Amino acid sequence: MNLTKYQALLKTVELGSITRAAEAMGYTQSALSRAIADLEREWDLELLTRSRSGVALSSDGNVLLPAIRSLCNAAKMLEEQVAELHGMTRGTLRVGTFTSVSIHWLPGIMKVFLDRYPGIHFELVSSWEFAEIEDLIRRGEVDCGFLRVPAGEGLDTIPLRQDRLLAVLPPDHPLAHAPCYPIARFTQEPYIRISEERDMEISRIFQEEGVRPNLQYNVNDDFAILAMVEQGLGVSIMPELVLRDSNRRFSAIPLDHPRFREIGLAVRSGKAPSPLTSHFLSCVQELVAQMDPDISPE
Repeated sequence: MNLTKYQALLKTVELGSITRAAEAMGYTQSALSRAIADLEREWDLELLTRSRSGVALSSDGNVLLPAIRSLCNAAKMLEEQVAELHGMTRGTLRVGTFTSVSIHWLPGIMKVFLDRYPGIHFELVSSWEFAEIEDLIRRGEVDCGFLRVPAGEGLDTIPLRQDRLLAVLPPDHPLAHAPCYPIARFTQEPYIRISEERDMEISRIFQEEGVRPNLQYNVNDDFAILAMVEQGLGVSIMPELVLRDSNRRFSAIPLDHPRFREIGLAVRSGKAPSPLTSHFLSCVQELVAQMDPDISPE
């Protein structure tokens, strides 16, 4: 069975554009359009609705999408089992990830894994939000994903590393060189908060401490927060690793009651990981255990 037309439909739905899907798959736009049109003619159904803003699934396409995705995932599983018999010489690994893992962990992990299995191809899907990575895993759009643990229902997780949360202060702050920052002091100083969707651990700190921060700014970008702190607009709490490679001027010190969040790697529950995914999970655990214990992802 030629799966290209089914894969073309999935990639088009994922990216919302036939042109972007064609670029991602290495086809011309016209070839991908023909593949999807052939599928629509074969089934006598409209699978996509087309507009100037892009394409989206039709109601019929939405009904068929889970079966199409299952078909493509089953074919991928079969290919990986064959590849394992040949010593893992080919296959594609789809990994959900977020910024700090993508920058500080994945390049080294991928290099080691590709040294061991040089025929493997990686597809990385990045997101700012852990909930989105969870959904990608549940839907089978990625084979595994890095996220915060504990994760939601329907996922099996492997804890990897604790990530220290630090108070981030302007460089000339009176406590810039102090051993720690009192959590109660956040009620006094202008506080810059990351968007609520990414703020769960930090919000929990304030709830457990009975502290209401002096909220002045809501920001959805870590680097914007650092720029604002550098200019003395306020203080914040951020994960340790995202701070390490910044060229901004700021001070980062522990909280008076040390806090962490746990980063793990997750797969979908109720279904054994493919051979390729299993090898990758083992590789990640091995390599993260060897990393500098002070280094943890955003």
